Amino acid sequence: MIHPTAIVHPGARLGSNVEVGAYSLIGEHVEIGDDCWIGPHVVIEGHTRIGRENRFFQFCSIGAAPQDKKYAGEATRLEIGDRNTVREYCSFNIGTPQDAGVTRIGNDNWIMAYVHIAHDCTVGDNTIFANNATLAGHVSIGDWAILGGFTGVHQFTRVGAHAFCGVGTVLLQDLPPFVTVAGNPAKPHGINSEGLRRRGYSADAISAIKRAYRALYRSGLSLDEARQAIAELAASHPEALPFSDFIADSGRGIVR
Repeated sequence: MIHPTAIVHPGARLGSNVEVGAYSLIGEHVEIGDDCWIGPHVVIEGHTRIGRENRFFQFCSIGAAPQDKKYAGEATRLEIGDRNTVREYCSFNIGTPQDAGVTRIGNDNWIMAYVHIAHDCTVGDNTIFANNATLAGHVSIGDWAILGGFTGVHQFTRVGAHAFCGVGTVLLQDLPPFVTVAGNPAKPHGINSEGLRRRGYSADAISAIKRAYRALYRSGLSLDEARQAIAELAASHPEALPFSDFIADSGRGIVR
């Protein structure tokens, strides 16, 4: 299953049914789980661990040193879960000692061409990154989030679960869960109601989330007042609780 032109270091650990395409390079400290497909001209290096049933298309760079001038060759890591699709020319970097030392990508993510995931980022499950979406270092992306094409996310920014970024969005502050944004800089445009319906949220749950959104963005309340109003709403509608929790944990301030 390894093309004769591919170079796989003897120290690399490959599971069963792993296919490695022409001219690809697998480094010494790489671990690849069962049933993965590595296309042609893919480089996987560094201390990189990859789960099962992942697909990497041609010209991806996985596990390279971070684009951080402070990095001095430390044995930091990249960890990728299961069943991810990674399209052409994507680049994922290992972590840095200034953070947890690991870049993590979860399961079942759909990552399109030219996506960059920088050092120390954390990506959840079931996300979609459209072409040329870019994460600076130390970014956190929640489950089911969608980043439109050419979205740029500033370092140390968080994106909540089920959030949606329109094409060309520049995200400089934290994006609460469920919220749809677009623009440079990003501005809120309601909640991702269609995505929530597709994921099985009831009409009542979506209505509660809309009420939390209105408290945060349309009521004229201060941030602390909005958080208190949302917490009261969440007492009877727990679907709204992620809003107030996210606001409380925000270090950069939220898109507003």
